[in-house]
Amino acid sequence: MVNNSYTPYQAYEIAPQPNLRATLMRYLRFWPWFMLSCVVMLGAAYVYLLYQPQVFRVHASLLIKDEKKGGVAAENLMKELSLFTKNVSIDDQIEILKSYTLMDRVVKSLGLDVQYYHPTKTYNKEIYGESPIRLLVEKEHPSLFSTELTFTFVDEKTFLLNGYSYPFNQNIKTPYGLLRVFALKPVSASTPPVLVSVATHSRAVNSYLNKLSVEPAAKESNVLELSMEETVPDKAEAILNQLVNAYSKEAVFDKNKDANNMLHFIEERLSLIAGELSKVEQEVETYKSTEGITDLSIQAQTFLMTVKENDAQLNEVNMRLSGLADIERYVAKQIGDKSVAPATIGLNDPTLNGLLTKVSELELKRDEMSRMMASNSPMLQSIDSQIRTIKGSINENIRTMRQQLTSGRTHLLANNRRLEGMIRTVPGKERTLLNITRQQVIKNGLYTYLLQKREETALSAASTVSDSRIVDAARTDEGPIAPVKTSIFLIFGCIGLVLPIGFIELKSALNDRVMRRSDVEEFTQVPILGEIVKGSKMSSDNLVFKPRMRSVIGEQIRALRTNLHFLKGEEQRSQVLLFTSCISGEGKSFISLNLGASLAMVERTTVILEMDLRKPQLHKSLHMENLAGISNYLLGEATIDELLQPIMGYNNYFIITAGPLLSNPAELLSSPRLGQLFRELRQRFDYILVDSPPVGLVTDSQVIAPFADVTLFMIRHDHTPKNHLKMVDALYKEQRFQNLSIVLNAIGEGDSHYYNYGYGEYYGGSDPNQQGGKGKHRKT
Repeated sequence: MVNNSYTPYQAYEIAPQPNLRATLMRYLRFWPWFMLSCVVMLGAAYVYLLYQPQVFRVHASLLIKDEKKGGVAAENLMKELSLFTKNVSIDDQIEILKSYTLMDRVVKSLGLDVQYYHPTKTYNKEIYGESPIRLLVEKEHPSLFSTELTFTFVDEKTFLLNGYSYPFNQNIKTPYGLLRVFALKPVSASTPPVLVSVATHSRAVNSYLNKLSVEPAAKESNVLELSMEETVPDKAEAILNQLVNAYSKEAVFDKNKDANNMLHFIEERLSLIAGELSKVEQEVETYKSTEGITDLSIQAQTFLMTVKENDAQLNEVNMRLSGLADIERYVAKQIGDKSVAPATIGLNDPTLNGLLTKVSELELKRDEMSRMMASNSPMLQSIDSQIRTIKGSINENIRTMRQQLTSGRTHLLANNRRLEGMIRTVPGKERTLLNITRQQVIKNGLYTYLLQKREETALSAASTVSDSRIVDAARTDEGPIAPVKTSIFLIFGCIGLVLPIGFIELKSALNDRVMRRSDVEEFTQVPILGEIVKGSKMSSDNLVFKPRMRSVIGEQIRALRTNLHFLKGEEQRSQVLLFTSCISGEGKSFISLNLGASLAMVERTTVILEMDLRKPQLHKSLHMENLAGISNYLLGEATIDELLQPIMGYNNYFIITAGPLLSNPAELLSSPRLGQLFRELRQRFDYILVDSPPVGLVTDSQVIAPFADVTLFMIRHDHTPKNHLKMVDALYKEQRFQNLSIVLNAIGEGDSHYYNYGYGEYYGGSDPNQQGGKGKHRKT
């Protein structure tokens, strides 16, 4: 019965672990690719740098003053008119500096929508400020913005524009519109050509806005850092300086806007008041002329002055009486009520003022103490007593003053009635003239006031300064910021390393062949009995195992020989080993031939059967004749003794070749003589090695399988398709072969780390044909 339950001991098979050294070794196999890729990419970096203009960073600093607009005069005027300005916002100023309007003015003033270049071998170099010509677009054609204009010079009066001749300093009609070209310096046929690129105005403005950066110099700082990256430092410096100037002018204009509006208002009022004043003066002149009046009488003037003084005194008395009433209400309030002492405007009595001050101090003191003491506290009661006493004194003082003021008011009223009676005696003509003159005085005073304010406003507007100050004018950093050569070479060098890795990984991903031990373990549960490295291509001889052989492949064959003992039962004297594979070319003949040689060298009688009756290869590898063989035995035409041939150079090692090729090998193998063949061979040999056809192509191996004790299935590195491993796993699970095990064959030197192989270092090299020699005896 077929049995696959036994898993052989694998002395050098260790569970795969992540191994950086193995990964590096995998890539180091392709070190010429990496070297070539890095050299090519570094050369590409060098060429790339040749075609990249240097970019410089230009800085400027601007201090935003956190003040109110205008000077002292303007500030006083605004206070009188209740027009106060707001504090400066840094964020608002950043947005203003980055506004399209300001950059539009800069582009227009500097003519930045037209760029001039000198052609070089690698790129066109911009020549801002050094161009020998200036292009003025009078009327553009749409093609102008998509065409590069090439100017070459014939002489100081003529130039060629894209091959057509035109004169300087004249309006010229071209396919690109109406243009005018000025010569800024003497030109001749030897002057280098100039390339001109014209952009739409909005596109030019937006391109420079994208390059502009405005940020605070520090957190909560009023200093703004303006920066720009440009290939021409002079142009960037001119842009930043012009931008700061435009910003300052705009700020001054904005600050003067209120003053200008005020001036306009004052001018309108002056014009109106001047007309009214002229009209009143004309009325005075007309009235005097009509009534024959030359001057006002001294009496009328005296009456008028007296009435004015009397009215002023009466108003002052009324104001004092009102102040006394406020004080009485204050004194009448209960102690402890929070109130503010009334103003004593017009009351110049020092005694009353002193008493009010003392009461206010006592109440403030009581309020402070009441927060810390109870209302029945002796100290509070003492202060309350003092307050009542002082308020009594204040009431007495008020009564005295009210009597005096009331008496004076009565006297003033009587005097006022008396003066009014006297004024009625003034002739009506004089009274009418007085009314007209009064209007004249009012209009004249208002006119004088407006003239004064107009001068103040004009002076404020003339002395207005910007709320900003230039800290640092535009300046360029010492070296270019781009391209950074070190970074470019590093990036291209990394790309040079990544490209081969990507290619290797892509090739590995697309490869459907078995490349690693993990591929086998992923698709099948069949145990792996051994691993054999790839042999040398320099020798056509498949029998490489020699006496005293100390090469890697020799040790691996010995390890495979050792593992066979674990597959041999105790009662077995001989062992039949069946070698098969999925497809041809996976190394069955090579492994079986060399394993047989290894067994023969340890005094084990061994025979190898060339049972691939369709395409035999063993006799060719051994350079032997195939006149008679297994096919003759199965037909009953020969005996084993007649077919056995010794293999030269080895004791106890024989071969039975396939014999003549027949058309029905499957039927021939199904004959009863096949079992008789193995019974006879078991009696005479310790090991019978069967080199059978691939199981994936024909059924011959499955016919032979019942007579085998161990089946060694060959899997060849970079040759066996991965999908064939599923077939191997199916054969294992269905137990069609006895003790089915896998041998990994033809492992490349650089791939050995993916198969847990490390003999090369221990035995001093990886040459599979090396014999003898002293190993390095280094632990692997």
